Amino acid sequence: MNIESRLKQIKIENFIFIIYLGIIALSFYANKLEKEYLIHNNKEAKEKYRHILITIFSIALLVYIYYAYDSYKSSKIKYQSQEINEFNNLSLLASTLVLISGLIFLYIAYSDKNLNVELAFN
Repeated sequence: MNIESRLKQIKIENFIFIIYLGIIALSFYANKLEKEYLIHNNKEAKEKYRHILITIFSIALLVYIYYAYDSYKSSKIKYQSQEINEFNNLSLLASTLVLISGLIFLYIAYSDKNLNVELAFN
């Protein structure tokens, strides 16, 4: 990988870390709403909480898609070092599994209207 390409990738990763900070802030707010719902049975807080969870996992899914795509591109490059090729393939596998977990979490957040399952952004 050339230096310009790697520097561009680092710039994108820095932007993604800012997105993660936003997700963390949303998660704090979602926990406040969940607490409001659990203590006071506030139905409006419950719905806001659900919508924020869906937003959090939707944003996270977009990030996971980016990393899976980036790993896919890297796995298509064949290096002289078998070790680098193997690591790229393992990175693709890991990114794919994270993407699948993100899809599952988003499905649960969308479908669990009674908040039966505790979801946390990981």
